[in-house]
Amino acid sequence: MLQLPKTKTKKNLVSVDEAYELCRQITAEYAKTFYLGTLLMPKEKSKAIWAIYAWCRLTDELVDGAKAQFTTNETLAEWEQQLESIFAGYPLDDTDVALVDTIQHYPMGIKPFRDMIAGQEMDLVKNRYQTFDELQLYCYRVAGTVGLMSNAVLGIGADANGVPWEREKPIYVPTQEAISLGMAMQLTNILRDVGEDVQRDRIYLPLEDLHAFNYTEADLLAGVVDERWKAMMKFQIKRARKYYKQAEIGIRYLIRDSRLPVWASLMLYQGILNEIEANGYDVFKKRAFVSKPKKTLSLPIAWLRAQVL
Repeated sequence: MLQLPKTKTKKNLVSVDEAYELCRQITAEYAKTFYLGTLLMPKEKSKAIWAIYAWCRLTDELVDGAKAQFTTNETLAEWEQQLESIFAGYPLDDTDVALVDTIQHYPMGIKPFRDMIAGQEMDLVKNRYQTFDELQLYCYRVAGTVGLMSNAVLGIGADANGVPWEREKPIYVPTQEAISLGMAMQLTNILRDVGEDVQRDRIYLPLEDLHAFNYTEADLLAGVVDERWKAMMKFQIKRARKYYKQAEIGIRYLIRDSRLPVWASLMLYQGILNEIEANGYDVFKKRAFVSKPKKTLSLPIAWLRAQVL
């Protein structure tokens, strides 16, 4: 389990290069599919994305990590104060050093980071979601925000917006598409991790959806995989794929050197849904993941899409 870094005085912090290496290690260890996508980026962009991911991971660890039982609203308030220090240019932890540097090179707003902390606050008080509207807010806060953070690093290309002298409208920034990609990935996580979440007494699947398919919470806790469950999972997967489709539309607006890694990340993560289907929708006993050969085979397709779409 990832350990939160101990707060240090500024003089004891690691160098910028060492901080980025720590962030790289965190990303490689805890987000293997996502990490592969970052390796397709120019090095400076990769490092920035690692810094963002590391902060997000450490934020998530506050409510899902080894010491989550000790996390309170006050803990999250202190974490937000540390965030403010980062944006002011004063790192307090080793990984903060990398994020401070990233923000200096890729200016971005603090709001998505604050929204993510608000998502962790939801995890402190909610372990069930009655409707998809409730879940949608949660998914935006803990994952859609990552799309917004990443946009500043990925960059917006002028070519997809037309040549400047023919451009009648402002450059289009794919904000909603970036949010959709984060949402799609979080919905994928939820479907993949149903079995693990149940063990922690957390149900992220909307209860209204369970009821719609006559599938009870007791069935879920017992890990029942029958026709009701399969029908409900098909519905959930269709919804997640809708968000991936929305996200695809925005990739063409990114700077060219960002399109391949985003296409690759999208395709690899969406592949988890295919594996859930291949496993007969049994997410209680089988963890869905994309094999290395399938990841490798998907890269040429991602490259082609990055060139022509």
